[in-house]
Amino acid sequence: MAYFRKLGPKLEKLLDLLDKNERWLIVIVADPDAMASAMALKRIMAGRVREVGIAHVNEISRPDNLAMMRLLRIPTKKYTPLLRAQYDRFALVDSQPHHNTQLAEIPFSLVIDHHPKAADVPVQADFVEIVSEYGANSTIMTEYLYNLDIRPGKLLATALLYGIKTDTQSFERDFHDIDMRAFRYLAKFYHRPLLHKIIRSEFKLEWLTYFAQAFRKIRVFGKAIFIFMGKVESSDILVILADFFLRVHGVSATIVSGIFQDRLIVVFRGDGLRQDMGKYAQRLFGEFGSAGGHRTMARAEIPLANVSDQHVSQFVWDRLQACAWKRKEDGPCR
Repeated sequence: MAYFRKLGPKLEKLLDLLDKNERWLIVIVADPDAMASAMALKRIMAGRVREVGIAHVNEISRPDNLAMMRLLRIPTKKYTPLLRAQYDRFALVDSQPHHNTQLAEIPFSLVIDHHPKAADVPVQADFVEIVSEYGANSTIMTEYLYNLDIRPGKLLATALLYGIKTDTQSFERDFHDIDMRAFRYLAKFYHRPLLHKIIRSEFKLEWLTYFAQAFRKIRVFGKAIFIFMGKVESSDILVILADFFLRVHGVSATIVSGIFQDRLIVVFRGDGLRQDMGKYAQRLFGEFGSAGGHRTMARAEIPLANVSDQHVSQFVWDRLQACAWKRKEDGPCR
């Protein structure tokens, strides 16, 4: 049995897209898996196109993400229309255009992702590779490097290994055997001290006050925890809290929401036993903004203009009540 998939025609189609006279911009919603995937695609494109850049549409504030950027020398810039104008072609990794309003406006030529497909929103691009059974997009990119006989250097290998680690939560979330193979393969090349330094950079000291607030704001319904945090300085805080409270004994899901800039952000985490969180998020908020994700982790982003005149926390709570926790249908909640 082959160690990884033999990509064959897919690889040829990908390489046929690359023209030495064109500039490519790889766009991401920055997190460890996305940044690692962008690094890998940049390595593949190097020497095959005129120039390759990386840009992120979100704010990067989590300390581990910032440490990863600095220690692994990831040259990502904030995406702007001015930056976009400098490039001829665009690639997207670890996401799909409908996941973000800024992404939806970009004419992508290449999309590589591991999130579930949305039947009603097909991805349009010259090259599309979506492997939703994989736990991390870094696994897909490792396969492409392997098929191209590109041995990852220590920085790239460390990034890809960390991408797999974070998106599978050290293989506690859904993963595929190929994720484990990619992890073992990358373990031959990564830099252990750099990885440990990134892992230890998880919280900012000032973020600890949010934990105190969260404990006071917990609302329990069934085996789920709901928290509305109000305005937050970073949406990453909501992710950290959702992950943390899922560790509570007897809790099967956490839904942590807050206001960041001009949007309501809702982060979902689940144990994967009772409810598909990606579908649940879509049923709750798909008609108001972008929503979706995996069985155990999902996210919704809703412009505040789409929220009714009621208080934002009440809006979220009413949606939860309208979409009963035991309900299994895929349609929107009414």
